[in-house]
Amino acid sequence: MKSTKKVEQSSVKRTSGNGTKGQGFTDEELDAMKERARELKAAARPRPGADKLDGTTAVLEKIAGMPEPDRTLANRLHVIITQSAPVLTARLWYGMPAYAKDGNVLCFFQPASKFKMRYATLGFSDEANLDAGAMWPNAYALMELRPAGEQTIAGLVKRAVS
Repeated sequence: MKSTKKVEQSSVKRTSGNGTKGQGFTDEELDAMKERARELKAAARPRPGADKLDGTTAVLEKIAGMPEPDRTLANRLHVIITQSAPVLTARLWYGMPAYAKDGNVLCFFQPASKFKMRYATLGFSDEANLDAGAMWPNAYALMELRPAGEQTIAGLVKRAVS
C-alpha cells in the first residue's frame, strides 16, 4: 500500500554575502526583468518597416527619461559609442541602453539610478573582443566623463567590435 503522506515544502531563504537574510529580488531587479520580457516579446513580433532607427529611438527615449547626471553620461556615451563603432546597433537590454553587433550585445550603460548605486557603469559582455590574458575588466564605474576617459572608452569600443 502506498503512503499518502503529505510532504511539506519549506521556503528557501536567501542570504546575502554579509549574512543578512534577503527577501528575493529587489523592486529594481524585478523591473529590469519585466523590461527584458517586454523587449523579447517586441522582438518576437517585429513590425513591418522596423529597422535600426527603432532601436536608436528607443535608446534615446530611455536616455531622455533618466535623471541627471545619468542622462548626461548616457548621452555622451551614446555619441562616443556610435561614432567609434558605427557597425553597432543601439537597442534596449534589460531596460538599459545597449549596443549590439549581429544581434549580440557588446556593451551597455547601467545608470546609477537604475539600482540606486553611487556610480553609473559601462559594461561589456563576453561577446566583446576585450580578452587580455587570464584576467581583464568587463565593467567600468563612471562618475563623469573627461577627454582622457572618452578616448579610453572609444578605444575599448573599437577593440570590442574588432
